[in-house]
Amino acid sequence: MGHRLSKIVTRTGDDGTTGLGDGSRVRKDDVRIAAIGDVDELNSQIGVLLCESLPDDVRGMLTAIQHDLFDLGGELCIPGHTMITEAQLAQLDGWLAQCNADLPPLKEFILPGGSRAAALAHVCRTVCRRAERSIVALGETQALNAAPRRYVNRLSDLLFVLARVLNRADGGSDVLWKHDR
Repeated sequence: MGHRLSKIVTRTGDDGTTGLGDGSRVRKDDVRIAAIGDVDELNSQIGVLLCESLPDDVRGMLTAIQHDLFDLGGELCIPGHTMITEAQLAQLDGWLAQCNADLPPLKEFILPGGSRAAALAHVCRTVCRRAERSIVALGETQALNAAPRRYVNRLSDLLFVLARVLNRADGGSDVLWKHDR
């Protein structure tokens, strides 16, 4: 990172453009900026989830994920730059295996809900899926490493599983969809 902002009111975006990490400027409605914005929104939603009472292991995962998402945003902000690593992907896979180990198998679809923390994890999951769609769209028009797409795909799975974990931690269970209602 070349330089940090020393002031927030720059006025450089008044013309509808914004600067990328490599110094170039693009329109604020550019597909790259949409992807960066969706990742930023996901990070913010995880910040809201972190305001809840959470098991320590879940809190640790989410805090590490916030840092990874900042890396991911940095990678998206600097065309051609790599920040998401195989180690970060492997960490998500490890957490998925750890969390899934104690959950009963699903026999029905589940509805977003249950405890407040689980419902917020579902909101994070849906924002993560939007970020994934934005990253896929960016990759269709511009060169992009595969790791960001792979990271958000795995992260959305983890957020789904964490919602289930959080419902159990709160003494509840999954909210099952009743197809024969």
